[in-house]
Amino acid sequence: MKKESINQRVIHFRLSKKAIAIPMTFLMLFASLFVVISVTYYFAVSKVNANSQMLKISSAKQNMNSLEKTIDNILWKPGSSKNYEINDCGGKLIIEPNANLLTINITDGTFNDVIFNYSIGRIIYQLPSSQSAETGLYLKGTSQVVENKSGAVMAQLFIESGEEHPEIVLQYRPKVSYIAGGIVHDKPTNDVRIYIVNLNSSLDQELIGKIPVKMSCLSNEIFVTNYNLSYSPSNLHINVNLSDRTAQVSIPLLSNDNGAEIKIELVTCNTKIEKGIR
Repeated sequence: MKKESINQRVIHFRLSKKAIAIPMTFLMLFASLFVVISVTYYFAVSKVNANSQMLKISSAKQNMNSLEKTIDNILWKPGSSKNYEINDCGGKLIIEPNANLLTINITDGTFNDVIFNYSIGRIIYQLPSSQSAETGLYLKGTSQVVENKSGAVMAQLFIESGEEHPEIVLQYRPKVSYIAGGIVHDKPTNDVRIYIVNLNSSLDQELIGKIPVKMSCLSNEIFVTNYNLSYSPSNLHINVNLSDRTAQVSIPLLSNDNGAEIKIELVTCNTKIEKGIR
């Protein structure tokens, strides 16, 4: 009797283990499936968010490119104005008229003169937080602080790391041109013209959402300085500092035994950027 009872208990125990094993197997399968679904969902959401951010960045680039082209249409045309509407890309448009200090110094090695030292302003579109904003990319222009090449653009449109988020920056650098003149006071003349786009008449604003922007060319100003030199300089060096970045343009000068005449013309286009009206 005892042996039969023990056998029955063993059989019952084995059956009970099988009964427990089945739901445990299903539970493990369910847990594994749940983990797979959760991981898949996480990566899918991350991918969608990343694509959404890339789309916003791409749209912001197009907006700022179009804004620059619209501004270009009114530059050097006093009294002209245009409007452009920036789409909502999840960021913020910041107009900074008091930013972007431009200092221009000229020297021939003997005389030294600061001919411009003012903030000329800039426009920023602060992007939503992103890991793929292509910081350092120039959408228009180059990193060169001053240009003297024929056909070079004055606009600099680029992406940089901001204090909070990546930013698309639109600013303008000076451009230098040179023409050898005739003879004045028995001395060869050298005409140097420096072009500047000045945005510091703009309004200091921070705007979000869908933004109408108005651009106006207020005036063109020409400031002339003449240098009558009794010696014979060989080069004029134009040193430019724009927002703590420096560069130099060297211009060969015409001179004779009597010396040289140098005429410096600062040509400034005063441009105003502000929120427009729909």
